[in-house]
Amino acid sequence: MATTILVVEDDAVLRETLAYNLRREGHEVLLAADGHRGLALAREHYPDLVILDWMLPGLDGLEVCRILRQETATPILMLTARDGETDKVLGLEMGADDYLTKPFSMRELLARVKAQLRRGTLSQRAPEALAPPRLIFDDLQIDLNRRQVLLHGEPLHLKPKEFDLLVFLARNRGVVLSRDLILARVWGWEFSGGSRTVDVHIRWLREKIEDDPAHPRRLITVRGAGYCFEG
Repeated sequence: MATTILVVEDDAVLRETLAYNLRREGHEVLLAADGHRGLALAREHYPDLVILDWMLPGLDGLEVCRILRQETATPILMLTARDGETDKVLGLEMGADDYLTKPFSMRELLARVKAQLRRGTLSQRAPEALAPPRLIFDDLQIDLNRRQVLLHGEPLHLKPKEFDLLVFLARNRGVVLSRDLILARVWGWEFSGGSRTVDVHIRWLREKIEDDPAHPRRLITVRGAGYCFEG
């Protein structure tokens, strides 16, 4: 199955050059000329890798990187004309996985792309391969094999999507997940419902796993960002 790479670059010549070479390597390529379009494509298609220019019109690459890192673990390769150490550190602190300074050779870029895709594949496989059959958080236990949740030793009756949502949140304990990302990973990109679906299912889950649903200690709302499972 071909991997999908999103290229967000405002230089039309470089953008098309990258697309041509990536397609020759067998990748599917999405193109965006500005930050807002790049962010929209990333949310719509969930690419395997994002190649992101630092200097973009509208929404710059650092801000796009920061937003994407809050929503997804997709590898991000930053492109920039800045070569100072401070700039590199800033890009990495914003969530970039790798950093390539212009001008660069296409051979080096393709090598970096292969490395990031390989790491991304391993990181996606590892949790599944190493995941225990149960997730345990004090008095809350999630049995992945039986698709069963126990609270204080008593089974809870969860709807299928409630269970899937709880598992996704629990596996990302301590990470703030946006509504759009939750929709994509739990319901799938083809789902036509809005983010209100997530809010409703969170409310239902709170009523079942929280001692005081009005003051939750496990399913935390992060205003303006999404939800976080605190265990």
